[in-house]
Amino acid sequence: MKAAVAVLAALAALGPVAAETTGLEPLTRRDQLLGFEAVGRIELGRDGFCTGALISTTLVLTAAHCVHGSGGTPVDPGEILFRAGYSEGMSIREVRVARTVAHPDYAPDTPVSPENVRHDVALLELAEPIPAAVAAPFALRAPGKGDQVSVVSYAAGREDVLTWQRACNVLGRAEGLIAMDCDVSFGSSGAPVLDRTGSRAQIVSIISAGGPVEGVNVAYGMDLPQVVAELKDLLAKGKPLAVAGSGPGSGAEAATAPKARRLGVGDGTNRDIGARFVKP
Repeated sequence: MKAAVAVLAALAALGPVAAETTGLEPLTRRDQLLGFEAVGRIELGRDGFCTGALISTTLVLTAAHCVHGSGGTPVDPGEILFRAGYSEGMSIREVRVARTVAHPDYAPDTPVSPENVRHDVALLELAEPIPAAVAAPFALRAPGKGDQVSVVSYAAGREDVLTWQRACNVLGRAEGLIAMDCDVSFGSSGAPVLDRTGSRAQIVSIISAGGPVEGVNVAYGMDLPQVVAELKDLLAKGKPLAVAGSGPGSGAEAATAPKARRLGVGDGTNRDIGARFVKP
């Protein structure tokens, strides 16, 4: 664990903070959600949630640790509900998940490490499409050289309202990883990290883990295009992680299995901000 912390801390130290980081803006009105309808809350049975975003009318991008229970058992997709544009009890569209796929190089139920963060990516295939006219999917791109990104997420204390951080700073990039000083907490796992320099925001990473490093809160993500292409290929070949109602992690066993809590990295304070939120 100390080795992983050292590597990720070094990544965070690669670049200086370039500008002021903005605070969180709650998006409570429908007009404020315009452009963010494709971001939604991923509900994991009755006891947890993550954040995810549509990258097609049928595919939701999120973190791999969100679709694993304790012991690395896949969560039954039938227990997962995607609520697009969720705000204060209402959603633009709610759809159950039919299949999930996580990157095969992600090792569930293991400590945070650069290798695990790099592959902490999953796709949820919805049981039915959400039309682009209802929630336009986001495009993906590799992180650019800009010094700021934007994050939209749900999290503990703000689990019922999508919040937007207009600008947080890129602290460093190395070997397919990216470190940022974004404000994330339980439930932010899988939240899209956006580049807003074009006409419409594009996803350049997702939130995997985080924690305090030398007094600064640091969030970690990964490069996406290649990893997501590999996940799409697995789905196309009929090799999902789990299928709703059948296969590993399905049925009564999955419904009653305790959910894993994923620890972040930090400076000894053991602040657990990389995980999905689990209700007490």
